[in-house]
Amino acid sequence: MTVVPAPMASAAQVAAPTPLPDPFYSAQPNLKGRHAGDILQVRGRENPPGFFDIKTYQLKFVTTDVNGKPMAAITTLMLPNRRVADGPLLSFQHVINAVGLQCAPSQALWTSDPNLAIREAPALNVALQKGWAVAIPDHLGPRSAYGAALLGGRITLDGIRAVRAFSAANLAKSKVAMAGYSGGGMATAWAAALAPTYAPELKMVGAAFGGVPMDLIKMAQGLGYDNPHPAFGLAFAAAIGLAREYPKQIPMADHLTPLGHAMLNEMRNACTNDILRIGAGHSAKQVAEGGKQVFEDPVARKVVQDNSLALFPGHPQIPVFEWHSPIDGLIPVDAIDATDARYCRAGVRMEMVRIPTPDHMTAAVLGVLPALNYLSDRFDGKPAPSNC
Repeated sequence: MTVVPAPMASAAQVAAPTPLPDPFYSAQPNLKGRHAGDILQVRGRENPPGFFDIKTYQLKFVTTDVNGKPMAAITTLMLPNRRVADGPLLSFQHVINAVGLQCAPSQALWTSDPNLAIREAPALNVALQKGWAVAIPDHLGPRSAYGAALLGGRITLDGIRAVRAFSAANLAKSKVAMAGYSGGGMATAWAAALAPTYAPELKMVGAAFGGVPMDLIKMAQGLGYDNPHPAFGLAFAAAIGLAREYPKQIPMADHLTPLGHAMLNEMRNACTNDILRIGAGHSAKQVAEGGKQVFEDPVARKVVQDNSLALFPGHPQIPVFEWHSPIDGLIPVDAIDATDARYCRAGVRMEMVRIPTPDHMTAAVLGVLPALNYLSDRFDGKPAPSNC
């Protein structure tokens, strides 16, 4: 839930999400001279339902878009009442498979809609009771750019910078770890890979990410590229999100069939369940004029490749816990295995866990506590294991 609305041209092209009525998310008028991680505004919030013995804040901060231009973003910070100064800080990137601003964590943490509930709340409460501060960024950015994973990595890192700069939190010298699964795993994994060059000053001790779609081209091909698919909505939503961030490279609305335009308009503010409902049983051939050829455009494909971590030459320089199901029916597992192997060859300390369930989100639940235990050991300074 970041705060700079899409330019009018972009809004007309790709059906920008409806802005939130909360003035905290209104556009920041002038970011000239501001630096990534600078705090723009802070407010206290009542604690989200299900969280206790903490104080909650929201920070508006400066980050950079895919063109390196400054924009504002939001992170929600939970501080345990019983904690020590400069204690552990966990940046947790929640799963956000959505193109509507109301689906972001800064909204969903307080929702009464069971479909938007933060299901990791019990695990996060465990972390908070350990005395860890927990930051949850709105990592999809101001246009809810689902699929623009590189942007999510930058927002994650700049959110950490902002939290460490928030004097009331006393986290300036904290050790930092990151965690996330699926869409949140994309932001986490990208942040880990970008950190050595984008935010080298952050004192990272480890990252845990799971169920990451490492190759977005392969994922799109598996979700209704050639034939109708029940989860085609996820591929279509990712196309919307990427078109919002890269309107010149992906003029999506110029190449849609009447069905495609109808789906775009219906999906523009959708969260996961509606995305799946709207897209169920459809394919790229049905929504694009001339069939899927628009998806073969080399400029558009390069954007998708640029947001695919499997094709990014950099690698983390911190220990990594990576988990996924080897029989996951939603994401391309071979791209995960290839990325893990490349990281191992680069010398990354990798603990890789395979959870044999065909259900993507079941693997998330089964892996989150082992992931947090792994990060606890990194905070404690224990040597990182590796099963490379």
